[in-house]
Amino acid sequence: MTAFLLGVLSSLAASGVLLVLGFLRGSRPLWWLVAACSWCTGTGLGRVYRQQSSAERDIARELGRARWIKVLAGRGNVLTREAFSALWSGELPLESVQILLPDPRIRADSWLDRRSHDVCRFDPGFTPDLLRSQVRTNFDYLEHAARAQRNVELHSFNLPNTCRIIATDRAAYITFYSSSAHGRNSPCLYARAPGLLYSFALQQFGSAWSDSSPVPAAR
Repeated sequence: MTAFLLGVLSSLAASGVLLVLGFLRGSRPLWWLVAACSWCTGTGLGRVYRQQSSAERDIARELGRARWIKVLAGRGNVLTREAFSALWSGELPLESVQILLPDPRIRADSWLDRRSHDVCRFDPGFTPDLLRSQVRTNFDYLEHAARAQRNVELHSFNLPNTCRIIATDRAAYITFYSSSAHGRNSPCLYARAPGLLYSFALQQFGSAWSDSSPVPAAR
């Protein structure tokens, strides 16, 4: 695992200069330069969104072409917004949908609480129990939205909230969470399959899924 992460970091370092140039250009990075560097380094990095929230329109298009979807999130708000509306309306003929959110029931040594404490330091309106409440609300929404879907699995986990992953059989959108910013304000990476970043995303999801618990379907 350590060697794999070092490979990711070294490849990202090789792409760093071009990514900085892309950010300096404006709201749209120099995606063709990023893609060229990605091809040379093997990362599979296709583009970088300055903020996670700006990727949602492209995520919706990606989901419309997917055979399966895997989501690992620290809160899950995106699952209740327009990007995923086609999924919950039954428009997408998917083989499987796997969703992982932090377990809001765990109190002792909870990574959800640790993330809450981080956010409280830079967001004065964020109370210690707010994140837990938001995750619980999103679980309620998903439990009801998934009732009409045959292939949707909801799981909860208690692991470090270090990134958000939205992956399909074609690509992955990855946001690495910062201890000093909301996830929606953090850069989001688009990684094509195959590639090092795409493999990293699936490995991270698989590790969390194997250590998670299923959420009973709503009645």
